[in-house]
Amino acid sequence: MSFMKFDGREVYYETHGQGDTVILLHHGFGSSKMWKEIYPALVDNGYRAVMYDRRGFGLSEAGSDFADFFASDQYRPYSVEELAALVTQLGLDDFHLVCQCEAGVIGVDYAAQYPEQVKTLSISSTLCYSEKRMEELVPLMFPPTFAELDDGFRSKMIYWHGAEKAEAFYENGMEKGGGAYGVGVHDLRPALPGVQCPALVLFPDRSGLFAVEQGVMHYRHLPAGELVVLPRCGHHTYEQMPEEYCRQVLGFFDRYYTGL
Repeated sequence: MSFMKFDGREVYYETHGQGDTVILLHHGFGSSKMWKEIYPALVDNGYRAVMYDRRGFGLSEAGSDFADFFASDQYRPYSVEELAALVTQLGLDDFHLVCQCEAGVIGVDYAAQYPEQVKTLSISSTLCYSEKRMEELVPLMFPPTFAELDDGFRSKMIYWHGAEKAEAFYENGMEKGGGAYGVGVHDLRPALPGVQCPALVLFPDRSGLFAVEQGVMHYRHLPAGELVVLPRCGHHTYEQMPEEYCRQVLGFFDRYYTGL
C-alpha cells in the first residue's frame, strides 16, 4: 500500500507492471478497486497501470470539510491538481489516461491543462451535457439513502469504500445533490476542443443514466476523437464488458504508440 501527501491529506495509490504508464481514474462512486477487471490486461500487454483514490474516496483521507468541498466549485480544479501531484510523485513525463464516468471530466480538464503530459485520453460513460439542471436529474437517477440502494450497488459501495465509510460517503454525496457535478447545468462541450491528444470515447448503447447520443456529442467536439459504441452494454462498461473495454483501449494505444 502506498500513500502520498497532498494538501495535508493522505492519498492512496498503487502501481502494477512495467512499461508505458496508464493512469486509471475511478468514477464518482468508486475507488481504485473498481479497476480489478481492467488493470491486469494492461499489465499483461506491457503497460504500467497506476490507480489512486481521489480525496475522500476509498482509502484516501477526506478531511472534516469534505461534504462541503465535494459540492463546491473547488472540487473540479482540485481533482486536476491532485492528479498532477501524483504525476510528480511518480516522476512521470507522459502517460495515457483512462477515465470512467465522472472521471472523464477530470481527464478532459487535465489533458487541456497539461497537454505535454497526456499521450492519449480514453473516457467511458461520461455525461457530455445536461439539458436540465443537475439538481433535477440526480434525484431521478439515484435514491437519497444508502438503505434504498439495491443490494448489488450497496455491496459495491462497501467493497469500494469499506463498511465503516460507505453509508456516510453515499448519503453525504446525495445530500449535496451528487457533488460538484450535481450542481447547475453540466456542459463539457466548451472544454473538449482543448484536448489536443488522441481521444477515445467508449459509450454504451443501453446506459440507464445517459443516452448514447452523449458519446456522439463528445466525439463531435474532440479535435482528435474516436468513438466506439458498446452494444447491449449498460453504464458500467468496465464491469459489464471488461474484455471488450480492454481490447478497445489497447487497440487505441496501438494505433498511436507501441507501448513496448
